[in-house]
Amino acid sequence: MASKRVLLLGGHGKISLLLTPHLVARSWHVTSVIRDAAQKDDILSMVDGDHRSVDVMVSSLEDVKSKSDAQQVIDRSKPDYIVWSAGAGGKGGPARTQSIDRDSCIHFIQAAADTKSISKFLLISYIGSRRTKAPWWTDEDWKGTQEVNNGVLKHYYAAKLAADECLTVIASGRKDLQAVILRPGLLTDEEATGKVRLGRTKARGSITRGDVAAVAAQLLDSEAKGWLDLLEGDETVADAVKRAIEDKVDCVEGEDVDSMIRPYA
Repeated sequence: MASKRVLLLGGHGKISLLLTPHLVARSWHVTSVIRDAAQKDDILSMVDGDHRSVDVMVSSLEDVKSKSDAQQVIDRSKPDYIVWSAGAGGKGGPARTQSIDRDSCIHFIQAAADTKSISKFLLISYIGSRRTKAPWWTDEDWKGTQEVNNGVLKHYYAAKLAADECLTVIASGRKDLQAVILRPGLLTDEEATGKVRLGRTKARGSITRGDVAAVAAQLLDSEAKGWLDLLEGDETVADAVKRAIEDKVDCVEGEDVDSMIRPYA
């Protein structure tokens, strides 16, 4: 694949820091968006200070209040691909979660849809972000997911679901935009294993942030699209992505996509 430009939103997040060297290893150029200039050295340390492959843009996603604001960031970086790996991280209460995880993300999705040079948008979400029980889940899986979504993750769930559904709708209307929503389980900081389960997984389980980063890079470097759940497993990253593509796996199965589209019609 020819060299591409990637806009990495939430560049100082744990997954983004691990993702950056995967992207640079493909000879891609990364513009990493951070909110604090003091974070710049952390970004560059992940690629041995390779200033040619990584630009650091200081721009708070919390200040993105419109599609126009998002478009300004896109116009500055001129990406081919966008990765959203940002979030409030539970800091600042429900209002901040809505501002970043929902509103800012949606502004970037909408701006990307209007930017024809952008061909891929990968959004990192989480496995429980859905309205209905996945057909392959057990009743116990669904009960546990609902308890979490209606409890400790109530505001995060609402924000992530809104963003996921927005990207799903946008991709249904712009067929040349390859949209991937990567939906990992419980994130851990253990060393990456290189072995995963991608696609129709159980509702509960864990995955290392390093493996999420590796899968995200592989997905960007493929023809994958749609919703893809991710847990630790026994397949290599390359094999898991290849299988998901060949089997045309899309974990949006069971969701009412027409109902998602209706508010945007």
